[in-house]
Amino acid sequence: MTRGATLQVSALRVVQDRKHPLFMFVLTANQLGELTEVSRLGRTADGDLEGYQRGEVRRHVGAITEYLNSNRGYVLFPHALILALTKPVEFTAASGVGKGDLSQAGLLTIPLATKHGKSALLVDGQQRSLALAKARRRDFPVPVCAFQATDLDTQREQFLRVNSTHPLPRGLVAELLPNVKTTLPARLAARQAPAALCELLNRDPRSPFHGLIRRPSYAASVRRRAVVSDTALMKVLEESFSTPGGALFLYRNLATGEVDMEGAAKVLFAFWNAVRATFPDAWGQSPRESRLMHSAGLRAMGKLMDRAMATANTDDPKLEQRLKRELAPLKTRCSWTSGSWEDLDGLDWNGIQNLPSHVRMLTDFVQRVYLAG
Repeated sequence: MTRGATLQVSALRVVQDRKHPLFMFVLTANQLGELTEVSRLGRTADGDLEGYQRGEVRRHVGAITEYLNSNRGYVLFPHALILALTKPVEFTAASGVGKGDLSQAGLLTIPLATKHGKSALLVDGQQRSLALAKARRRDFPVPVCAFQATDLDTQREQFLRVNSTHPLPRGLVAELLPNVKTTLPARLAARQAPAALCELLNRDPRSPFHGLIRRPSYAASVRRRAVVSDTALMKVLEESFSTPGGALFLYRNLATGEVDMEGAAKVLFAFWNAVRATFPDAWGQSPRESRLMHSAGLRAMGKLMDRAMATANTDDPKLEQRLKRELAPLKTRCSWTSGSWEDLDGLDWNGIQNLPSHVRMLTDFVQRVYLAG
């Protein structure tokens, strides 16, 4: 029931971690709307990342709503929503419950909306909650699991963990990873440094990719101006970090997982600034207009970076000039924006696709030209 500015429900408390107690209870669709809100992925005025949830998937929401409103004999909704309780709650254990029990039954008191916002954020079940808000039956009971977490880092970490086996957009994961400071599963941890570098490349004015990387959190008008897929660039960085011959491989401490971000950034700035200077007409164009900015072009040039920067001294003030000289033979041999690839069986310039065979063929070609000088 609702009492004043609080919501009281019968709940089961499970203490897995005393700092973040877990509660299991049931809410009606109406109560869920009163209590929760969605932390949408976006950017502050200063460009910092905020929130973590992707946008509404209308077809998915519509299908759930249709099911909830159906006239069939029963409606079964067994999957619990997962909430992060962002404001302090009170739990009063029922009398006679032993302290050594794995769980305790009792009464949970949760504050309702204040001028600072609602008391719970959806971590998992956004589409289901939106469907419940549109359903005709407002008293429909919904199972809920909620954990106490006032800090955004814990919320983001749990969001990534809960959705680690779900098809979250790679761009969304890439934006969230640099902002999670807790320990992540090995698969996600391996992508954390590339994700952080992708963010740095997009925001640092010294970067040739400054403002060119398309990220889910930016407004549609900003995304339209961005021409580089963050997932494509992430692939380049991940491959360089994970391959022993990669230019970024030496910047990760395999024992501790720590990454020399400053050193890795110097490698990326030096090489890709030289690429931009070598192909000024192809740089900054959309992938439809320039295959250099296409996934295939980026991956092929990323492999060339691994070779060109293998022994480079990033503190050498003349490094970028040397790279420009070494890349110069590619100027007249690459057909990024027009014509055809004479050395690739006459393939049309825009015939290059993000296929393993095309990426391998293009990689072999640019490396042969580079080595031939």
